[in-house]
Amino acid sequence: MSTPTIDLNADLGEGFGRWRLTDDDELLSVVTSANVACGFHAGDPATMRRVCERAAERGVRIGAQVSYRDLAGFGRRAMDVPAAELAAEVAYQIGALEVFARAAGTRVAYVKPHGALYNRVVHDEDQAGAVIEGVLLADEAMPLLGLPGSRLLEAAQEAGLPVVTEAFADRAYTDEGTLVPRGEEGAVITDADAVVERSLGMAGAGAVTSLSGREIAVRARSLCLHGDTPGAADLARRVRSRLESAGVRVAAFA
Repeated sequence: MSTPTIDLNADLGEGFGRWRLTDDDELLSVVTSANVACGFHAGDPATMRRVCERAAERGVRIGAQVSYRDLAGFGRRAMDVPAAELAAEVAYQIGALEVFARAAGTRVAYVKPHGALYNRVVHDEDQAGAVIEGVLLADEAMPLLGLPGSRLLEAAQEAGLPVVTEAFADRAYTDEGTLVPRGEEGAVITDADAVVERSLGMAGAGAVTSLSGREIAVRARSLCLHGDTPGAADLARRVRSRLESAGVRVAAFA
């Protein structure tokens, strides 16, 4: 029987200027992949450079977390962006992060949409196609990290891009396997013990209990822990420790 393997990813670099939201240094000592904000929902050049340098020092893979241009709304507001414009903006964000990754002696290893864009491309073929076009402009072999069964990953596979499925230990699921919208009650799991046990269920059994109480399949190669959750670093340590004590190998996918 093969040993289950899971990647741990977190959203990092989510600050701007003197304001910092995520505990980047602490999280980089735990996670295996870092989704780095590229300046459209959070992040700035100095922050991007610092996170890339710290990630490279620790052997953590760097991913471009691309989003709608929405600093004021943290990239979580629904927006309608023409496909050609969105494709260009996705490529722009990847390119900006690549400069700092290469300066740190590494490179951008994958792409993950953020917030409203992430949820939009689960079902929206037009926006999913625009993200794919943007990724292809940057790198024709760059993996995309996203929700299993999403239109984004389907379109990526059709375009010949590698795909990586992910699950969310701290987010509630619908019976259809999608994320419960943040505006709804119970959408974010705040109980640390519950997050830890959900992580084990996702990594081991490949299943989680939906908000309605139904067990659903969530086959994923990567597990996301949101960096803006209070106490995120300590929670990430607990999750990793629990996984490893249960015999789950924690390793980057890229």
